[in-house]
Amino acid sequence: MLTHYLTLHPDAPIDLHMHTTFSDGRWPAEQLIDFLATEGFALVAVTDHDRVDKVAEIQQLGAARNLTVLSGVEISTYWKGKPTDVLCYGFDPTQNELAPLTERLSRQKTENALEVYEELLRQGYRFPRQEDVLASKGGKVQRAFDNIDLLREHGYIKGWSDGHIILEKAGYRSIRPEMDETVEAAHKSNALCLIAHPGRRENGFTYYTPALLDELLAEIPMDGIELIHPYHSPEDIEMYREYAAQHNLLVSTGSDSHSHPGRMPLKHRAEISRRLLERLGIAISA
Repeated sequence: MLTHYLTLHPDAPIDLHMHTTFSDGRWPAEQLIDFLATEGFALVAVTDHDRVDKVAEIQQLGAARNLTVLSGVEISTYWKGKPTDVLCYGFDPTQNELAPLTERLSRQKTENALEVYEELLRQGYRFPRQEDVLASKGGKVQRAFDNIDLLREHGYIKGWSDGHIILEKAGYRSIRPEMDETVEAAHKSNALCLIAHPGRRENGFTYYTPALLDELLAEIPMDGIELIHPYHSPEDIEMYREYAAQHNLLVSTGSDSHSHPGRMPLKHRAEISRRLLERLGIAISA
């Protein structure tokens, strides 16, 4: 594992939650890695949604810039019908049980995205600049947000929420595995699983109170929670810090960056995620 024998200073800047154009980020992996290396990050995790097939490639990009990239993925799951994203860290990018799970999701999501695309065309939407808008995808629709990019860049919508309404009317459906299946596959891959942004209150996300966390942890052997996230209030952070300490949970810090204004990578102290990093073979100096 690339992180073995790595030692970080407690103040070393890290970011363990970011996305590229391999999922729904704005920057290609090369651009993101160049930015992170130039900005002096000591350790990062690129956690593209439901994809592990590009992890080794991103790690190689990091190695070329002397930047250690921890293997990671964010998988959107359901638990009792509640949408919950799970961050998985520390798996072997070339041999893991997450690959068949994410491959199935990828196939199903692409099929649905293409169905939506064809319906949009049937409804009269036209995308003459599709090749340029989706250049990083070979000009082809692969995921639901590709349709939203097409709608936005052709002036049909202003943002994600408007696009989501159009997509739902065109047949979009959320495709997610069950959380227990995801965690089982991750643990078989020697990965650690944390609940992503448990304090996010928007539509499409589940806000996890301590009582709801109690209920989940009684059923699913999660390893921890994402403590610091841009959408967590100071009160949320303190609540989750206390909860993690009481229940011996690991915590992580991340920007959830999509590389656009307001969602850029953020530097967090490695010390905050000490126990998680140590479980992943990363030492924190005294």
